[in-house]
Amino acid sequence: MPDPSALAVPTRFAGAPDRVALVLPGVGYTPARPLLHFARAVLLRHGWTVQELWWQLPDGFGEFEPEERIAWVERQAVRAVDAEHGACRLVVGKSLGSFAASVAADRGLPAAWLTPVLTVDHVVRALHRTGAPTLLVGGAADRLWSRPTADATGHEVLELPAADHGLELPDDPVGSIDALRQVTSRLDRFVAALGAGR
Repeated sequence: MPDPSALAVPTRFAGAPDRVALVLPGVGYTPARPLLHFARAVLLRHGWTVQELWWQLPDGFGEFEPEERIAWVERQAVRAVDAEHGACRLVVGKSLGSFAASVAADRGLPAAWLTPVLTVDHVVRALHRTGAPTLLVGGAADRLWSRPTADATGHEVLELPAADHGLELPDDPVGSIDALRQVTSRLDRFVAALGAGR
């Protein structure tokens, strides 16, 4: 009988033990989806250890008040950062993951937020107060994104014209691949710059 653990999805990918990047998914956007899959590839190329979180959302999460959702995400992020005993030095988050922006701000952690939820004041306030290098990536057709709000934070911003909340172009798979290439390239430069500043 095969070992069941051999069929499990890995959540940790080894690199430098003192440089761990935490990957936070969206509600339905797991670390296996393209943006986070290639984010992991970028991080590994630059020698980071990557720790992915795979949400196990509580029952009724969709009915939670915004403050309850934020508190739940923050608890998951704090637990994961603390588990690294000081080695966590970067957060990469998709959508719901950006609810942990205050955790990154409080800990002084650089972060790359892919489609951050800029309609939530808690997220925006956290982005304004963080001094660590931060990259914000969004699509012009995403109702949860706002280019003026992103620009006002003073952080590095990449906006993809016509891209939706998945940073894809509806009915244009080839264009969506080009968008993924742009995001991956910008993330690669962002991570490389972090390494250069060590």
